[in-house]
Amino acid sequence: MDRFRMIFQYFQSNSESVMNGICGLLALASVKMYTCFDFSCPCLPRYNMAYGLGIMFIPAIALFLCGLILNRQSLVMLEEWRRPQGHRKKDLAVIRYMCSSIMQRAMVAPVVWIIVTLLDGKCLICAFSGSVDPEKFVGLDNASLLQVQQLLAKVPCKDDELMRNNTSRKAVSRYLRSWSQALGWSILLILIVAAFLARWLRPCFNQATLLQARHWSNYIDIEQKIFEETCCEHSRLFAHKCILHFFESMRQEIKLHSFSLPREGEEVEGEEYLLRGITDQDQVNKLLKTWYYEKPPLDVSQVTQRHPPRLERSPLPWAHSPSPQSKSPRHTEV
Repeated sequence: MDRFRMIFQYFQSNSESVMNGICGLLALASVKMYTCFDFSCPCLPRYNMAYGLGIMFIPAIALFLCGLILNRQSLVMLEEWRRPQGHRKKDLAVIRYMCSSIMQRAMVAPVVWIIVTLLDGKCLICAFSGSVDPEKFVGLDNASLLQVQQLLAKVPCKDDELMRNNTSRKAVSRYLRSWSQALGWSILLILIVAAFLARWLRPCFNQATLLQARHWSNYIDIEQKIFEETCCEHSRLFAHKCILHFFESMRQEIKLHSFSLPREGEEVEGEEYLLRGITDQDQVNKLLKTWYYEKPPLDVSQVTQRHPPRLERSPLPWAHSPSPQSKSPRHTEV
């Protein structure tokens, strides 16, 4: 389970090469899924279209949602969009850039799935076999309406006894397959031309705005990662201190089991510095609430002027906030 969690966190990193690799893997997975899928059209007038279009679009939607889930920036973008203003204004250009990047990567696998289904032609034949004009095909123009509907619904079922050697079925199947493949190649050509124009026409526009949006989108993601790592480090030290207090209160009981404890007043200076004076639950909750509602402005010079370097390390302002739970609990009886 831990190994799976590590792999999942690795795939959620913000590296563009890793995200492009995930898009490629999803695209290959979509092709593999389609080749392994056993396509069987119901060959019924009322269900052919629902089945054919469902096979074409429902897996594409599922692959699109998988692309959003695996992309770490999707959650970061939503948090940046919904967060309170605080001391830092929101940049809509950065949010639009992040949303565009997320959508482009998430759309790769669904588009590959749809193009593969169109080039194969089975889905379109199943969905629209009952919608063709029977007068264009020999053998269907003289049949009654009910017979035409039944024959057209069985066009995808080449193993059916009624349609096995029917020339009209082969003609309708070739007609729909040609339209399906033409549509698939047209979509592929349009996407390639659009990507070509977007790549080669980009230098014709203002690059400063693009560079700024890309820089600050990466900054938001890195800032969130560093904040989470710092919180994890503080939680580890906080838990370490709480356990030490618990063991101090039970010193007599621990001595009976031959455990050794540090002497009173013996503290590690590095851990005290990393705690930053945040030593109870109310202070931690206040810090997290302040981080969410009042993020600091993106100006490091203000922080430097407000807090000049000192020889002594001073705790943060909220470290001295009054709290009824600031004192560590003492256990007198076991």
